[in-house]
Amino acid sequence: MQEGDDGQDPSQGGSRGATDASSDGVGAPTPVEVVAEPAETAADAADVVRRGDRFPPNLFVLALPGVVVFPEFTLPLVLRSPWAERTVTQAASQSEYLGVAVLKSADPKPDAPGPAELHPCGCLVRILRSLQMPDGTRTLLVQGVRRFKIERFLRTEPYLIAKVSYPEEVLARGDEIEALTRNVRQLLRQIIESSAGAEAQQEMGVAVLNIERKGALADFAASFLIKSYDVRCEMLAELEIQKRLLRVAEELTRELQMVTLGNRIQEEIRKKIEERQQEFFLREQLKAIRKELGEDQDERELEVEELKKRMKELPLPPAAKEKAQEDLRRLASLSSDSPEAAVLRGYLDWLFAMPFGKETPDTHDLAAARRILDRDHFGLDEIKERMVEFLAVRQRLPAHKGPILCLLGPPGVGKTSLGRSIAEALGRKFVRVSLGGVRDEAEIRGHRRTYVGAQPGRIVRGMRNAGSMNPVFMLDEIDKLGNDFRGDPGSALLEALDPEQNNNFSDHYIEVALDLSKVFFIATANEIDPIPAALRDRLEVIELNGYVTEEKVAIAAGFLLPRQRANHGLAAKDVKITRGALAAIVRQHTREAGVRGLEKQIARVCRKVARELGMKPRRRARAAGVVVDVADLPKYLGAARFPPDRLERQRPPGVAIGLAWTPVGGEVLEIQAMLIPDARKGLEITGMLGEIMNESARIAVSYVLAHHEKLGISEAVPKDKGLHLHVPAGAVRKDGPSAGVTMVTALVSLLSGRPVRPNLAMTGEITLTGQVLAVGGIRDKVLAAKRLGIREVLLPADNRKDVDEIRPQLRAGMKFHFVSKYPELLALAFRGAPARRAAAKEREARTKR
Repeated sequence: MQEGDDGQDPSQGGSRGATDASSDGVGAPTPVEVVAEPAETAADAADVVRRGDRFPPNLFVLALPGVVVFPEFTLPLVLRSPWAERTVTQAASQSEYLGVAVLKSADPKPDAPGPAELHPCGCLVRILRSLQMPDGTRTLLVQGVRRFKIERFLRTEPYLIAKVSYPEEVLARGDEIEALTRNVRQLLRQIIESSAGAEAQQEMGVAVLNIERKGALADFAASFLIKSYDVRCEMLAELEIQKRLLRVAEELTRELQMVTLGNRIQEEIRKKIEERQQEFFLREQLKAIRKELGEDQDERELEVEELKKRMKELPLPPAAKEKAQEDLRRLASLSSDSPEAAVLRGYLDWLFAMPFGKETPDTHDLAAARRILDRDHFGLDEIKERMVEFLAVRQRLPAHKGPILCLLGPPGVGKTSLGRSIAEALGRKFVRVSLGGVRDEAEIRGHRRTYVGAQPGRIVRGMRNAGSMNPVFMLDEIDKLGNDFRGDPGSALLEALDPEQNNNFSDHYIEVALDLSKVFFIATANEIDPIPAALRDRLEVIELNGYVTEEKVAIAAGFLLPRQRANHGLAAKDVKITRGALAAIVRQHTREAGVRGLEKQIARVCRKVARELGMKPRRRARAAGVVVDVADLPKYLGAARFPPDRLERQRPPGVAIGLAWTPVGGEVLEIQAMLIPDARKGLEITGMLGEIMNESARIAVSYVLAHHEKLGISEAVPKDKGLHLHVPAGAVRKDGPSAGVTMVTALVSLLSGRPVRPNLAMTGEITLTGQVLAVGGIRDKVLAAKRLGIREVLLPADNRKDVDEIRPQLRAGMKFHFVSKYPELLALAFRGAPARRAAAKEREARTKR
């Protein structure tokens, strides 16, 4: 066999390779040259690597993905491709040596890599053993011998044969490389101690101590501790040992940081696992102790079992049941001390307390329902009729959705107590929620469970307290809801009070859709304007007017007095208050639309009677009760707070009687007009009038000045005079347009010198053309006139329907005149020919039109 294609003796191959490498530049990667050999040389190329050669110049080259072999270290190579098998078989048949080159990429390549895919550097290895593995692959145990450099390829098919050289390593001298070597040894020991097991630590530590050559120390670190493939390839190609050590020190420092961080993370995980294991062992021991004591289940298991039992017994909707099962599974996996467990327990308690599927049957006895309403409240016929109508519809259509009523009226007229009576008449549970001052929408919709102290909204809490899905739900003081930067609870009520969408009401805490379509909502309000427009649109408003004196006396005799006698421990025989005394209390000691103040005065009388009876001997106290009459009121209640209303029967010109509405009922206004000697003042208006009433006064003056001849006035206002309009009770604010006709009448009376007919009152808005427009509060105004003995009332024609709605017994003895133009009112307000002529002219003009 030949010794080589260059004719050199194989024993001289090492020195020749070193000489070539030195001349080309030691360690510098150069492109691999593929030379087309003569036919006879290529044919003999497989024979150039003979067994026993020390450093053969020609090598069979093997390259495996991700494999970098360093000199002096043993490494197993797994052959997974037929090309690698053929190369190793052929190499082993020629020599014990094999060249292991390095791929340019660590990714898997085709089975047979070409020269272009290889780095020019590699490692000469000695094949120590070849093993056939159970999975059919072949494994070589090889030992690195020396770095080589590929000069050119002699053959590329069917395996690679290359001409190589063996460059020498360059070792510098001095303190710097010694310090660098010590640093690398120290880093190696730290990494080994931090990452390996006890046995591996000892073995690798001994190996590090036994490595004397500085280059081998760097190769050891690169081979076993550096994970980056590119860095290992760089280490294999580097011939300067100092550079190699410096690069290794950088990588080992980074690796030590990663190992330290990984150890710290591992330690934290280990501690957590140990804590859980300890808790598990303690719980198991506790279970064993409970079992010995006959208590097979712990407190948590018993709690979960109890909740599961409750869930099975409840008719939960499918969505609620699914939610409960999910939370029960989470609760069972948590410890008793977990904060989340407490949150889940509270939520499940709320969910299971909801009255799903529970309803109270409605009553179908309309007469009985009306009797209950009449028993508890006097008057209020409109709302009573509305409730009976609702029951009648429910008789025919059980699925009928209830209305959203809004009881609108002044304080003390019985709106809240009426809600309780409605619930009793319907046979339903009653829930009252006060909304006054509520500013947070979470009060309506509830809080999210993530918040500390979270709970459901007031609607859900009310449903749970009622224990029924169809209660009468009263939203008290809905006009007092807040609306600022803290929230808008009125908007949160929109869904609950809309019959078309409240069958899926969502509470943020419960997180399960609730059907509110069967709830009978009743709202109460003192004023309609503060209620948001969108919310007002969902309400059916029913106005509750204030009570008149006769109604208050009836309520006091039938309801308030018996209740206060019972509250003060008095029997019916112990104290009696005559109806005259009750009427005097209403007129002289209270001034309100409702009866709350009246009940307080009756309670005051009962307290004094109880004291009076308590100071008498027992026999005398039992024998004689106390009868309170009008003359006795100063003794029990003191002097009258409000003097009796009086009207002068004979009034001078310039005075007219008007009617006004206030939140506490109707009032009678005496409007006065006067000429003043100072013409510069023009028109003077006094009496604490609001903007609208001031406008009415100016309209009245303009109308009189423009039509003074038709009104029977020879001269409108003398040039040296001014006008002054005044409405008495100057400390009370007054507003509204309804005093317009009264002001005109007072001015006509003043300027014509004729007094207004006695026993006559009027109300209505005036326009510049003399039209009389409708106004509100007719019922209260009429009753105020009746209270003062006025029997004739002039009203706008459009208010005729309001008079018809007043109960006949309340308007008995009253005479009403309805006008649409002021000249018609003029003929009724004044006696004499001028008034009749003005009325006749108006009728004639209307006939011509």
